[in-house]
Amino acid sequence: MKNMQQIMKQAQKMQEQLQKQMAEMSVEGSAGGGMVSVKLNGLKQMLSVKIDPDAVTSGDVEMLQDLMVAAFNEAARKVDDELSGQIGGLTGGLKIPGLF
Repeated sequence: MKNMQQIMKQAQKMQEQLQKQMAEMSVEGSAGGGMVSVKLNGLKQMLSVKIDPDAVTSGDVEMLQDLMVAAFNEAARKVDDELSGQIGGLTGGLKIPGLF
């Protein structure tokens, strides 16, 4: 029973470490050849958005909206990839069902 408590404490410590890494992580996704870029943290919270002035002067609002969605989705995929690698490192490559 004591061994199970140690395992649970270790799992909780790993979870806290992962949450800290997620909050500190920063990834960037871009679209339209860099016309729009979005920066997210590991919690997929948007940290910044950069829009090339040329994307605004074209007057094509629909295109700008599409570029923003694409940039966000690329950044979100990068977050998932980064977290999968970090979780694999923490678990020694052990696959945990339901995680990424």
